[in-house]
Amino acid sequence: MPPLSQHPILHQSFALIDQEIGPHPFSAQEYAILRRIVHTTADFEFAQLLQISPGAIAAGITALQGGAPLVVDVGMVRQGCQGMVQRTFGNPLWTAVELVAVAAPGKTRTETGLLNAWEQWPEAVYVIGNAPTALQALCDRLEQAPVVPPLVIGVPVGFVGVLEAKQRLAALAVPQIRVAGRKGGSTVAAAIVNALLVLAWEALP
Repeated sequence: MPPLSQHPILHQSFALIDQEIGPHPFSAQEYAILRRIVHTTADFEFAQLLQISPGAIAAGITALQGGAPLVVDVGMVRQGCQGMVQRTFGNPLWTAVELVAVAAPGKTRTETGLLNAWEQWPEAVYVIGNAPTALQALCDRLEQAPVVPPLVIGVPVGFVGVLEAKQRLAALAVPQIRVAGRKGGSTVAAAIVNALLVLAWEALP
């Protein structure tokens, strides 16, 4: 497929990022993800924090090309990636926190919605950019599931429960893209999804 049209300012920004990063150990696909994160955040520390498991990008590309649903934790992630979803494959896009009206006892609303989503779409690409409770809930299911989703993007941000949730994900044998430490967030999650959608689109014959 022809490359997706991009605004000239984006190309200029990418060029400046390339210049500042210089030589790096990332593959072309890994770097495409990193560059979008840096463009979104203006934070070059993500070059040390981004962690991608072997085969995760290929699994994500195959899933997106095949129309797999995307389950994101919060509306900000949805807002950040729905435009690119519409421009490319039109994957169903579900927001966990919006799937339920109230939280289950002892759980957050996002966590409750994530569990609801898992019951309906275990084959989805899961994207957690805000809520570590949702990532913990997903890890609970992944520890027991006979099959795993094609890709989990686990990049919640903050101080309470964030490191623990990311460490649990890291210990699981599931294709995953993570950001180490406390950093991450909805904009980072959306940037990763957008980068994968572009890679998937441009990989089509």
